[in-house]
Amino acid sequence: MRVLIAGGGPTGLTLGIDLARRGVEVRVADKADQFFAGSRGDGIQPRTLEVFDDLGVIDAVLEQGSGLKPVRVYLDGEFVTERWMADPTDPAPDRPYPNPWVLGQSQLEGILREKLLQYGVRVELRTELVGLEQDEDGVTARLSTGEVSRFDYLVGADGGASFVRKAIGVAFPGTTDESFRMLLGDVAVPGLDREFGHWFASAGDPMTGVAMTPLPGTGYFQFGTQLGQGNDASLETLQAVVDRFSGGVRLAGLGWSTVWRPNVRLAERYRVGRVFLAGDAAHVHPPTGGQGMNTGVQDAYNLGWKLAGETALDSYETERHAVAAHVLGVSTELLERYTKGHAEAHRRGEETFGLTITYRAPEATGPLVTGDRAPDAPVLDANGRRIRLFDLFRGPHFTRLVFGATAPDNATAPDKEHTYQVLRPGDRPAGDERYIIDADGHAFAAYAASAGDSVLIRPDGYLG
Repeated sequence: MRVLIAGGGPTGLTLGIDLARRGVEVRVADKADQFFAGSRGDGIQPRTLEVFDDLGVIDAVLEQGSGLKPVRVYLDGEFVTERWMADPTDPAPDRPYPNPWVLGQSQLEGILREKLLQYGVRVELRTELVGLEQDEDGVTARLSTGEVSRFDYLVGADGGASFVRKAIGVAFPGTTDESFRMLLGDVAVPGLDREFGHWFASAGDPMTGVAMTPLPGTGYFQFGTQLGQGNDASLETLQAVVDRFSGGVRLAGLGWSTVWRPNVRLAERYRVGRVFLAGDAAHVHPPTGGQGMNTGVQDAYNLGWKLAGETALDSYETERHAVAAHVLGVSTELLERYTKGHAEAHRRGEETFGLTITYRAPEATGPLVTGDRAPDAPVLDANGRRIRLFDLFRGPHFTRLVFGATAPDNATAPDKEHTYQVLRPGDRPAGDERYIIDADGHAFAAYAASAGDSVLIRPDGYLG
């Protein structure tokens, strides 16, 4: 099988890794002259961290990034209080990554490109998709290099202005608010404490001001503020805004910067024949809540195993379109709170973490049913070594857990090599079946399981 991915951002890279590790011949083409350098989507949500765990890049993401920092609030240049965007919590048996993580998008893309290269795949810069035609057997792609190639499938991960989406005639309804602008950028601020985020505002209007959050592994802070008319994102413009609020903070350098307008859109379809849409090509979000990049990564994670196995392809649109619609509602509500000066506009709750995303049918009930996220838990393997359920799930396979000493029915497992009995201490396995010991009872508890229960975990970590 051959798959072409148009777009080398986090969505395209995630899909490329997931397909390549399954033995699919994949190419990732990007029209850019050089790789993006800047923070842009710098918030990685807990569910996305679980995806990166499975893809084998979590160690690098954790090493290069950092957790959220407390934000110091200054009014009229005077420090008044300290607050958190989200209260940090300790890892739990079923949630190894309970908190958002901060890492600039260009740094994340570098980690993903390095992982993709381990499979022999390079992102092809200056390679723009300029035409496509499809039939029932495949897709013919025309590239800006003059190449014309045939692929089994094509995925548009080429951003909000997606050529792929337009080429297959998919509408992109939504709204763009020209009356509101945000100025975003990466700025060097010597002397500003990097162990904190900083909010500068006036006492008379404390909810309108300038946010500066440290970007790990760089000398920059991410800068964000409301902007009046105009599109100037220069260092001078940023400094002029800071001067209104900060009482003497000086900016010394500017990396990436942009002027952003509220643009909230959702593609009517995610699939036309053998062509799929993912990431910003399918949905664009306000930056509030840090949902856009995370939703795109999870699109790719949902699509990868289905595309590689040419199975359940129609379920990709059904599952991910509904998630994007919900997430767009969450991020839009957060933006409205921000623009209206709500006192808790800075707060983020679990609705932004991705851990409550479910593909269950509306009428489904129960603590864990088909479509729910499969929780983690610490267990012991057959040699008494402490491992996690996520260690068993990691990889491109299905996994079946059979609770108790009942012999598993391997005939019903999509992958017989990854079926495990989950035993309590003192239980003996049925025959020579693979087994793990739930020494602390966390696995039985996480799955609300009784002896004899069986669950199937899809390759993307949801119950099948």
